[in-house]
Amino acid sequence: MRSLRGASAPPLFGPAGAIALLAGVGVCLLLPAFPPRWLLLALFVSGVALAWRKTALRMLGVFLIGLAFAGLQATAALDAQLPERLQGRPVTLSGQIRDLPVAEPTRPRFEFVVDDDAGQPEALRGEIVRLSWYDDDPRPRAALQAGSRWRFPVRLRAPRGLRNPGGSDAEKYALAARIAATGHVVKPLRARRLDGPSGIDAWRERMSARIAAAVSGESSRYVRALALGDTRFLDQTDWTRLRAAGLTHLIAISGFHVGLVAGFCALLAAALWWLFPALCRWQPRQFAAGGGAILGAFGYALLTGMAVPTLRTAVMIAALVATRWLRRRQRLPDTLALGCIVLLLLDPLAVLGAGFWLSFAGVAWLLWCLPEGDGAGLRGLLQGFVSAQAVASLGLLPLCVVLFGQASTAGPLANLAAVPWWSLVVVPLSLLGGLADSLHAGWGAWFWQAAAWCFDLLWPALVRIADSPLAMLWLPEPRWYALPLALLSAFWLLLPRGLPGRWLALLLWLPLLHPPLELPGPGELDLTTIDVGQGLSVLVRTRNHALLFDMGPAVPDGFDAGERAVVPALHGLGLRHLDAGIVSHGDMDHAGGRNAVATEFPMPEVLAPAGSPSPGSRDCIAGQSWVWDDVRFTLLHPGKGFPYLGNEASCVLHVETAFGSVLLPGDIGGYAERKLVHERASRLRSDVVLVPHHGSDGSSDPAFIAAVGARLALVSSGADNRFRHPRPQVVRRWCDAGAEVLDTARSGALRVWLGREGLRVREYRSFRMRAWDAVRRRGQSAGLCYAPE
Repeated sequence: MRSLRGASAPPLFGPAGAIALLAGVGVCLLLPAFPPRWLLLALFVSGVALAWRKTALRMLGVFLIGLAFAGLQATAALDAQLPERLQGRPVTLSGQIRDLPVAEPTRPRFEFVVDDDAGQPEALRGEIVRLSWYDDDPRPRAALQAGSRWRFPVRLRAPRGLRNPGGSDAEKYALAARIAATGHVVKPLRARRLDGPSGIDAWRERMSARIAAAVSGESSRYVRALALGDTRFLDQTDWTRLRAAGLTHLIAISGFHVGLVAGFCALLAAALWWLFPALCRWQPRQFAAGGGAILGAFGYALLTGMAVPTLRTAVMIAALVATRWLRRRQRLPDTLALGCIVLLLLDPLAVLGAGFWLSFAGVAWLLWCLPEGDGAGLRGLLQGFVSAQAVASLGLLPLCVVLFGQASTAGPLANLAAVPWWSLVVVPLSLLGGLADSLHAGWGAWFWQAAAWCFDLLWPALVRIADSPLAMLWLPEPRWYALPLALLSAFWLLLPRGLPGRWLALLLWLPLLHPPLELPGPGELDLTTIDVGQGLSVLVRTRNHALLFDMGPAVPDGFDAGERAVVPALHGLGLRHLDAGIVSHGDMDHAGGRNAVATEFPMPEVLAPAGSPSPGSRDCIAGQSWVWDDVRFTLLHPGKGFPYLGNEASCVLHVETAFGSVLLPGDIGGYAERKLVHERASRLRSDVVLVPHHGSDGSSDPAFIAAVGARLALVSSGADNRFRHPRPQVVRRWCDAGAEVLDTARSGALRVWLGREGLRVREYRSFRMRAWDAVRRRGQSAGLCYAPE
């Protein structure tokens, strides 16, 4: 007779165990700082002891195992990142290119696995670094192939990214991918290729090149993505359309692709056993088919980059085959739970990626809402497919909003057509092409051309859907409690029909779809200095109007802060439109992101100094003034007829409210500062000032600082920038004058309110604290100095 204690304990590898393990991992990664290693080890041992015993506390033990295991993995990955002593110093590394290099006209990017031998820096042996190669001569860079071995002179730094509302977290991505450092090749002439390409990644790159040669149309890049997971050639327009149509889950290698390959391999193994019956004496045909399915699933996952959806499906297939071999009956929820547990034990940091959540949450919603088919025949299949699309769209909407800040209204419609056509026609043809070409070069061309032709039949209709202005909704960044409330609402709405009060659950969506924007009231001001690196972009908002002062830096064929930082921040802050823009002057660190911003947020009017390389619709001339919502905007510089002198000709904007004022001086230097003090000293007085020219030596004249008299001085600079902005002596001048100095390189985006509650400031890195934050790990405080009491 079983004891009651034993009967009360749920199985370790069931849904309860998966939820407990996932909760432990998630709680650990949400902590603002990871516990010390000794405490994590103690929690892990305690968790194992509790989980081993079949008591009611078993799931608590699994929770502790997840928390401790994730903490140990994360701290080990962070400890492996580049130490301070090697920061910015030139080193020579040898190793192998991992994955597929991203080819750009002047800046290819690639991941590099450093050799694990005594010839390499001890801190980087066996680690992964992400490198860029800046060189105008494309010939040496043409030899950068996946799987090839090189020796590079490089300059590295620990992973560090921008931090903005609505923006991605590069430091989180580096942690999840175990990136130890980022950097670039220096002295390209000294780079040496040690060996040619080899391995799986080299095979993927060769196969991708063969597809490109066989398919000449634009759909070639989609066939490469569907066949090999090679998305390097999809541009920003492609991704925008795929997101708007809700199809990004299809263009990447998905679990369905793995299922197709596994099924084909199972049929192939079964056919081989049927052709040679003597093989049954060694192994039954059912066992052989299952083994073929497992080999096909994991082999295809390996060939396409081991993404989370492919691994999840491969593990589930292996679990189903194993239960078949053991002649045990296993429910699909148990199989999904086992897949989740295996993946978390292999890599608990996988939960930092969107793919993990979308993959498992999508399958979990379908298993809960659609446990069995209710109808047979074509009508039943269609009803099941439509129901599955509805469940997936509603269930995954909260995650999509939180992870990407957007929701595709066209997704359900586009998926109804794209899922069956791509999954049952385009993908199989693409995979058959890869198989045929692996057997003999050139045999796959017909299959790839057929896949491209079939893709082109549907793609124009999907483009029209995606390009509709209503296809995509951008949503502001929500509060932490919005996601659980929205998930509860989705659960409530998907309960069986006839349950009273189901539609009241719609109210729980409000914190997610309509979060508080903290907009200023009449006569108040909201100013956000966006973290764009070494450049400038400032959003100025009144109650009903918005102005963007500069648009961030951009490098030709490279990083564009307008696209990567400014636009996501504007969406994350809930901005719907811009009423005007000011390009302070034509330097690329201020005007480079203009085109990217204008594409998403057209500006009816743009002011710029006369003669600027980035001209405006109207010249920026001192004396111009306007009023928005009881807030006065006045231009103080340059005067009429002032020649364009680069930095010295920057537009200077003064914004005055009933509760204080702000001065935005662009990149003016000592000459313009002294000119303003001489001509408009009374208009310079401000509570908040943007430190001119990022805090360079040639700016922030003592007389100018005294005339401004700011309580808060904001610096927009890039971390470890080569100009060493802001200069310590400049910071000291502002501090000595009584200002608190904050820098975006340390604080992330800086949001300032001037209103009835006085002067308030929010530093985004502190507001959204993360255990992997690079600034805190380097021991850098956010503020450069603090105003005396």
